Amino acid sequence: MEQDLLIYNTLSKKKEVFKPITPGYAGMYVCGPTVYGHAHLGHSRPAITFDVVFRYLQHIGYKVRYVRNITDVGHLVADADEGEDKIAKKAKTDMLEPMEVVQTYTNSYHRNMDQLNVLHPSIEPTASGHIIEQIELVRKLLEKGYAYENNGSVYFDVEKYAQNYDYGKLSGRKIEDLIVNTRELEGQDEKRSSLDFALWKKAQPEHIMRWPSPWSNGFPGWHTECIAMGTKYLGERFDIHGGGMDLLFPHHEAEIAQSCASLGHESVNYWMHNNMITINGQKMGKSLGNFITLDEFFSGAHPLVEKAYSPMTIRFFILQAHYRSTLDFSNEALQAAEKGLDRLLKAVEAIEKIKPTGESTVDVALLEEKCYAAMNDDFNTPIVIANLFDGVRMINSLNDGKEKIDAEGLGKLMNIYQVFVFDILGLKAEEAETGKNDVLKNIVDLLLNLRIEAKVKKDWATADKIRNELIALGFEIKDKKDGFEWELKS
Repeated sequence: MEQDLLIYNTLSKKKEVFKPITPGYAGMYVCGPTVYGHAHLGHSRPAITFDVVFRYLQHIGYKVRYVRNITDVGHLVADADEGEDKIAKKAKTDMLEPMEVVQTYTNSYHRNMDQLNVLHPSIEPTASGHIIEQIELVRKLLEKGYAYENNGSVYFDVEKYAQNYDYGKLSGRKIEDLIVNTRELEGQDEKRSSLDFALWKKAQPEHIMRWPSPWSNGFPGWHTECIAMGTKYLGERFDIHGGGMDLLFPHHEAEIAQSCASLGHESVNYWMHNNMITINGQKMGKSLGNFITLDEFFSGAHPLVEKAYSPMTIRFFILQAHYRSTLDFSNEALQAAEKGLDRLLKAVEAIEKIKPTGESTVDVALLEEKCYAAMNDDFNTPIVIANLFDGVRMINSLNDGKEKIDAEGLGKLMNIYQVFVFDILGLKAEEAETGKNDVLKNIVDLLLNLRIEAKVKKDWATADKIRNELIALGFEIKDKKDGFEWELKS
């Protein structure tokens, strides 16, 4: 399916037509989680954003290799390369082996992603599983003269790199400003400059995660893992690199620097960054007390969460904003998303009740065209959703007999909602509480059938009583020529 797909490239600061390196194939690398705690709302946004990219690229005909890493070593407490590895710190606190921490939270992350209907990536490498590749990258950077060793640790020489390349081109930072505005940090005398970042750190005696290397028993710096794994699985040049806006500097800037310094060229054609989720206008963080895990959203077990929200409500809430826009959480916004999702899914169910006619008074082709146009404009999911709600009005009019549709148009309408709602946006009907829901349906259907019998007998008092009592309980009743329809208002 030929589509002119526009992608906003963070590097060029503009939308560009997607032209893959190999026609028909697309390579995509996305920075995954650091698994030292349960997944929170912030983790859901890049996962869902790039899940939609993955789904859409496949839908329009690309064979996609999607690599999403797990950071399980080397992510220090501060980007200044000081402090303790976050996994090791958690292991000490909980008296566990580091890989127990990794496995526990990786399993938890996978469970949450499955709940959000996020497809599994093609490859999910871990930093600890690619120590050899990272050591080789460090060795190459030393050989090229862009790194230096001091007391068993190895650092990238940012100022030397900046003499030959444009350091800061992704984030828009200027090396001159960084030099002027960056103070020398206490305890960083191993570095030639505070701008330099760790490629390999010598492990202190108490550090429990360590590997042998030519320089010391130690561990890789955080910034080495993604470029090492990305080029291993996608080649020295690949199409898309994604992640959160918070990774743009220094992490992704450091990746470009290592790529150019080691290979002589950049590895990534299109840099994509999703924006942040805020909570009531504030950045989410443990120190602010507004850090909410996905499990807490799904259970309602957090003081800032008024009720339990389903995984599909969270997914729909995220898709209602463009991935490059800031998204602010509030209970009101999530409850509105919940109602909107319910309305959309009910409309999908209603398509099956439409009876085709010999003519059509609705323009289904235009609806399809608008949905594709929105996706091709940098994956604009809120516009897709707006178009689908325009289609909801069309569906309701068709069901009410105000509009007509022929069999071909009805087939196309069904396909549009299957493709965009389920295949591309990745939404799905919530798993029913089968026992309770089946009993409720049977009881309401029984009452409404008794109402029909009462009307046949002209027992209007009983018929009205059944209807009025159900409405008072929150049900909406619609009389149809061939029976009835009902729904329970949320």
